[in-house]
Amino acid sequence: MAETLPIFPLGTVLLPGASLPLHIFEPRYRQLTVDLVTGAVTGRSFGVVAIRQGWFTDVDELSQLHDVGCSATLRQVNRLPDGRFDIVTRGERRFRLLDIDSGSAPYLLGSVEWLPDAEVAAASVSAAPQLSESARAAHRRYCNAAWHREDWNEPEVGADTGTLAHLLAADCLLTIEDRQGLLEERNPLRRLRMVRRVLNRETGILRELRAIPAALSEFSIRPSTN
Repeated sequence: MAETLPIFPLGTVLLPGASLPLHIFEPRYRQLTVDLVTGAVTGRSFGVVAIRQGWFTDVDELSQLHDVGCSATLRQVNRLPDGRFDIVTRGERRFRLLDIDSGSAPYLLGSVEWLPDAEVAAASVSAAPQLSESARAAHRRYCNAAWHREDWNEPEVGADTGTLAHLLAADCLLTIEDRQGLLEERNPLRRLRMVRRVLNRETGILRELRAIPAALSEFSIRPSTN
């Protein structure tokens, strides 16, 4: 059954479990932030959907957005003296965007359906522990190649198979295409294979170029242009 969710188009992909800081300055998204804080929007939740091309958020057609997005819950809010906001959100649930409405509110509203993970076949469940560990190992290799040890953390040991791939990719500097692919993949085991493959590829590139990417926090302003 479809539900209505405020939609925030961005030039990035939010993954479940990932943290996303945003600087809010455009009037319509200031209003969204106010509505989230005051409870006019229930659950302090809105949808983040990646724009198909570019960084600009002036979207009025469904075709300009990817089909699958992620709900974000407002976790921290800092209102600035001039009315802008610095906020921190957390990715929660994946959804399919069915339609958008640009006329009923100052900001976009989307008709969405939630996308739970597909059930893993019983014969494949036994592969999960080994696959999880190999994906974690790929994450460690990537982080060791990219950053100083004190600049990154591993997901908790108790992270379940369904959330692990998203947590491993959350702070890594991956392309929008890679992140969108991880978001859209509904089979947890295939998602772990995908993140393992992507991180191994990126580790090889880092080692070949002998270059260290900037911390993800340095890019938080650009994707939040609204």
